[in-house]
Amino acid sequence: MSERKTTNIILFSGDYDKAMAAYIIANGAAAYDHEVTIFHTFWGLNALRKEEMLPVKKGFMEKMFGKMMPRGADKMGLSNMNFMGMGPKMIKGVMKKHNAMPLPDLIDMAREQEIKLVACTMTMDLLGLHKDELLEEIEYAGVAAYLADAENGNVNLFI
Repeated sequence: MSERKTTNIILFSGDYDKAMAAYIIANGAAAYDHEVTIFHTFWGLNALRKEEMLPVKKGFMEKMFGKMMPRGADKMGLSNMNFMGMGPKMIKGVMKKHNAMPLPDLIDMAREQEIKLVACTMTMDLLGLHKDELLEEIEYAGVAAYLADAENGNVNLFI
């Protein structure tokens, strides 16, 4: 029996549409029996943020980053045609009309398919994000862990 193929995705972007693409590819790869990892770094960490505000002790800069970044996958903007927040509302309306899954549902599906969701610990430190502020049941690792996964990966993507 052959070894399972692997798909590794670095999600760097904090754009709703790019995060959707990453999760659609990840879920598709998992459906084809790939072992899948999504390594969330920098703005891609916003896809893993909880929507509710939590009382976490932070310094001034960490508080500023926390206020500027979207709180959760559903609050992320589009890469193009954001139109001061109207773009995401319009695209979500079109998606609903065509029965396309919104990003939060794609993330839930990824978790159900046991896709490994990893938060970059170095970026969390830089942006002042705490584990309490991110979704439950995700993993935490640095770049070395990603490289170990990617080194033998069949598909490696940077989004």
